[in-house]
Amino acid sequence: MQPPIDKAHVSERFNEDGYCFPIDAMSPEKAMDYRAQLERLETEAEGQSLGNKTQLNYPHVIFKFADEIVRTPRILDAVEAIIGPNIMVWGSTFFIKEPHTESYVSWHQDLKYWGLDKDALVSAWLALGPVTEENGCMRFVPGSHTGQMLEHKDTFDDANFLTRGQEALVEIADEDTVQVPLKPGQLSLHHGRLLHASAPNRSDERRVGLVINYLAPHMRQVVAKKDFAILVRGEDKFGHFEQVPPPAADMDEKAIAWHQHILHTQNDAMYDGAAQGPA
Repeated sequence: MQPPIDKAHVSERFNEDGYCFPIDAMSPEKAMDYRAQLERLETEAEGQSLGNKTQLNYPHVIFKFADEIVRTPRILDAVEAIIGPNIMVWGSTFFIKEPHTESYVSWHQDLKYWGLDKDALVSAWLALGPVTEENGCMRFVPGSHTGQMLEHKDTFDDANFLTRGQEALVEIADEDTVQVPLKPGQLSLHHGRLLHASAPNRSDERRVGLVINYLAPHMRQVVAKKDFAILVRGEDKFGHFEQVPPPAADMDEKAIAWHQHILHTQNDAMYDGAAQGPA
């Protein structure tokens, strides 16, 4: 049995560094079982547009196993240490790098493009398989969450996982970064202003990670006309986000309709001011 999450440690590291890892969220066996479910459903969903570019966005809205993951008590315990007892899931994305491919993530800050008014938010990155330097683990710039939001440029590079291929206009030396390797079932947490990136997968191993964006209910969407979330712990006294129902079955008609509605509406914030919209 795993020991309880050390909330004081998580809070201290997150506040000081802008991140905390590794956190044991679940057993390696459970993580790999979730991965097997993902890969089965990927085959069933082949040909459907389920996200921007090569991302698989909002899987918790359409896949029952992903809805189960975002409610994992140990993940919520770690998130609670940062944003408090009232927790909503705002978004989730599978970032999958195939072996020996050029897909990468440029240096960026998440909150630059999300249209949210505050930073009471944490991104939880769960490894569904080994995540190593060779297969393109994340890299962080410690303490960068305490600075200002930087200017970014849009590249629309096809190899860049990010919606607009956005890159922060900053020079970063390798020695000023931290690599974030994770074992299956381990988690990293990072702040919405933390500079982070990841390199291509140079290995023979498929790299599979699920990032879950948790926020406190008092936050607001200030760019898109409306926004959506799912309450997973505590209560929502504000009603700033339209509640999304969990999927009754994998990719059922209602779940797909919700997914497409959320994707298109939130893209109003993601692509605000961009020279071009989703491909």
